[in-house]
Amino acid sequence: MNDTLNIALIQSHLAWENAIHNRAAFEQKINSIPTEVDLIVLPEMFTTGFTMNASEVAEKMDGDTIKWLVTMAKTKQCAITGSLIIQDGKKYYNRLVFVFPDGSYQTYDKHQLFTLAKEDEVFTAGQKEVIISFKGWKIKPQICYDLRFPVWARNTSEYDVLLYVASWPKLRINAWDTLLQARAIENMCYCVGVNRIGLDGKGYEYNGHSAVYDVLGHSVIETEPIEKEVILYATLNKSHISKVRTKLPFLKDSDAFNLL
Repeated sequence: MNDTLNIALIQSHLAWENAIHNRAAFEQKINSIPTEVDLIVLPEMFTTGFTMNASEVAEKMDGDTIKWLVTMAKTKQCAITGSLIIQDGKKYYNRLVFVFPDGSYQTYDKHQLFTLAKEDEVFTAGQKEVIISFKGWKIKPQICYDLRFPVWARNTSEYDVLLYVASWPKLRINAWDTLLQARAIENMCYCVGVNRIGLDGKGYEYNGHSAVYDVLGHSVIETEPIEKEVILYATLNKSHISKVRTKLPFLKDSDAFNLL
């Protein structure tokens, strides 16, 4: 068990529907990250940008991007995660893949599909809560629009880290900033959010604001939002979680219920 978890957040521009270009760009960034990092986090749909053109750009679980993720994780000897468009049978999923240093992986399919962009008409919603155990840490992955729905994030599994990958537009960035902090406070966990920057193929602008909040909702990285292409680093401490939860046992007062 590790008392600390060192993470790197890659806040990056994404080339529209161009997996080859995006993989090459991320590979260069990943190779620049120090070896002591335990987990590298990429944005939502990091190979394509947030496109609904799934039939043209979807990959399968034995496709190039999964192979690339496995190779990068083994080479860097750290975990790497992000979401991409996956075709499984006749269905499409906005799927987060968490690849461990040995090349094995777990997946989480986005539950709350973004109806405003008609994501629900293209993709199939995931129905399973996923908790990833990594180096003694329990991590709950989520994807973008999931952030708006606190019930789906409710800490009924005693997880340590709530992890969001996103393509969250500048127009509504105040909601991103506010809700990330709120999820950390209400679930008494670290909350990590990685968002992209730049313009997408539809002309929507993204301005980052990737962040890490501790159990009390304090920023771990910066006091001011960052709106440029950057790699951010944060160290999470298990002792911080246990200390605050012991002193302030708010989770014990939560109503009991099952998500699904």
